[in-house]
Amino acid sequence: MRIHRRSARVRTGATLIGAAASAALLLTAPSAYADDDEPSLDELNAEAEGLEEELDGELVVYNEAKAAAEKAQKRLDEVEEKYETARGNVTELAAAQYKGSGIDPAMEVVLSGDPEETLGKAAMAGQVSHNNGERLMALTTSKAELEEASDKADAKYDEAKEIVDELKDEQDEIKERIERYEAEEVPEPPEGGGSGGGTGGGTGGGPVPERLKGWGFDGATPRMAAIRDEVIANFSLPYEVGCVRNSADDHGTGQACDFMMSAGGSMPSGQNRQTGQSVAEYAQSNADRLGVKYVIWEQRIWDSRNPGAGWKQMEDRGSVTANHYDHVHISSF
Repeated sequence: MRIHRRSARVRTGATLIGAAASAALLLTAPSAYADDDEPSLDELNAEAEGLEEELDGELVVYNEAKAAAEKAQKRLDEVEEKYETARGNVTELAAAQYKGSGIDPAMEVVLSGDPEETLGKAAMAGQVSHNNGERLMALTTSKAELEEASDKADAKYDEAKEIVDELKDEQDEIKERIERYEAEEVPEPPEGGGSGGGTGGGTGGGPVPERLKGWGFDGATPRMAAIRDEVIANFSLPYEVGCVRNSADDHGTGQACDFMMSAGGSMPSGQNRQTGQSVAEYAQSNADRLGVKYVIWEQRIWDSRNPGAGWKQMEDRGSVTANHYDHVHISSF
């Protein structure tokens, strides 16, 4: 599968009216792979690192744009509230005039009072009416400006979000491709030669005996097959090794094998249990070189992605086999 990259990303900086943030959104246009040029694993890792750094930078822009959009909307909400209040005041004055005597309500206020204060009240009432109208006009203008600012802030936020989403999609695609390459990459042999430093008694790298070829034996990925064969070469395994089966876990993708230590779901003998423990420890201690993702044995799991956690107890799944007492499960990347 080829990675189809955007030939360029265009980003512009814009000042947000009524908002407190402006940012120039810059992004370089990475070169696309030629159709006949498959990138190496190192090249994919380098691109993944670059995307990680790029995404970190864009998340800053994204968060700023989001904050600006929220601030613009808050200011717009405040002005809209004032606008509605002022419009209500003007509407009430107009309604009072329509329903009443037809006299300007401001003059009604004047004429209903003490004649000696008529002039002062008339000036005050006229000013109130005038101020309400002026305030409504000012708020109308401000509301329109803030609506425009809010739209621009929202557009800038949407643009930043789209860019971040695109980067995440590319990052996920690169990660998936790296995992696929790693699954196909055969581990290097152990330093110092030999078959790996196990307890001995295995095939020593010779042909795998037919008795050890269990269900889905030949369906393992190249990496998992290399792990499987190294364990077989280093340990005298008592029962078969099964790998691929129809399931939603790593067995379904060929990235896991079960190294059986008993038959028929029974508890293994003391010797076979010791063999199982040695196989589990071997996979753990050679995880980096072999590409081991995790190991399950005797209802415990060790995950190479969180090695500091050590062996963690698992829930009881109800049977010897389901709890991995009769086999060592090894999953690879």
